[in-house]
Amino acid sequence: MKRYRGHHVAVVFFAASLAVIGGLVASTELRIAGDAIERAGVDAFYEQPEGALDGAPGTIVKTDHLLGAPLASRAWRIMYRTTDVHGDPAVSTGVLIVPLTPAPPGGRTILSWAHPTTGAAKQCAPSYGFDPYVGIEGLRFLLDRGYAVVATDYVGMGTDGPDSYLVGVTGGNAVLDAARAARAIPQAQATDRVVLWGHSQGGAAVLFAAERAADYAPELQIEAVAAAAPAANLTDLMGAHLDDISGVTIGSYAFTAFAEVYDEPIDQILTPAAQKIVPEMNDLCLLTNIDQLHAMGDPLVGDFTTADPTTTDPWATLLQENSAGSVAFDAPVFIAQGLDDELVVPDDTADFARHEAALGMHVTYHEIPFATHGTVAYLALPGLMQWLDRVGAR
Repeated sequence: MKRYRGHHVAVVFFAASLAVIGGLVASTELRIAGDAIERAGVDAFYEQPEGALDGAPGTIVKTDHLLGAPLASRAWRIMYRTTDVHGDPAVSTGVLIVPLTPAPPGGRTILSWAHPTTGAAKQCAPSYGFDPYVGIEGLRFLLDRGYAVVATDYVGMGTDGPDSYLVGVTGGNAVLDAARAARAIPQAQATDRVVLWGHSQGGAAVLFAAERAADYAPELQIEAVAAAAPAANLTDLMGAHLDDISGVTIGSYAFTAFAEVYDEPIDQILTPAAQKIVPEMNDLCLLTNIDQLHAMGDPLVGDFTTADPTTTDPWATLLQENSAGSVAFDAPVFIAQGLDDELVVPDDTADFARHEAALGMHVTYHEIPFATHGTVAYLALPGLMQWLDRVGAR
């Protein structure tokens, strides 16, 4: 009898497992099918309508309810207003994903996600791509915990606007205004409580957002800030890669952005050979064209800059101004770093964590021995979720 009952339990468990797996597969197929249907009209969404710049930061320009959404959620593509480093109005795009489960009595906490480098061209915007949720690291965990997850594309990607690659204030504003935009959509049932989470370029963006929140968006209550391998100190980052392909790739995006945003002649820092190739590199998205980018950039290694940008002004000053850590903020900080990271140097991140703590902030520094730059955000998720519970950021 016990054998029969055990066999029965095993059969029931196996059947239930098949049902769950089948449901996940069906959900994924529906999401991808929805994405495929929407591709025909996706370009029209990113065209800014007349008056797009007219309105307060964080207000909505337009939304598009998405047919394909992660399991047990609903999602929108959004276009919203923000401001750039000079205080001028700008427009950004992104996605908002909200779980179908009922919101808590006080409403949902917002998690504003800032993505790692995907490129600088308009078509590199995560919300523009097929399956716009796939790059949001930890999305399933976050939805299951009830967050309203909003993910900005930054300024200058997706829709018209000034380049903003590693421009700290512009990136931070876009992260904060994405949270404001989430609050502006009634169905999201979002509150003023906000958690900031970002990786690499996005790690720097959320740190800038936290530093600026009290003055720029005082109505938002920043509950917690988490960054994985943040590009926090641009002087250290660029200095570590002056003579390798990472420096050429990052520099092709960053120096182009700085030259445009701060009106500095790019020929003062890039060699003639680099000036010829960098415009083509800036048209390519990192994740889908990494081999091509490296093939184009390899001949420039050792012949990319005319001087050391970490010690030559105005570039040295711009790198410093666009590095995080100038001021403290009133929220606990979680910083994750992979010890096998060859892009963001582990010692530099450890130094930054100590710097933040020296400002009087509550810093949790989480090292992962086998994590690379590409894997650190995913491998940090168990520790991040436990930390969010511990600091009460729900």
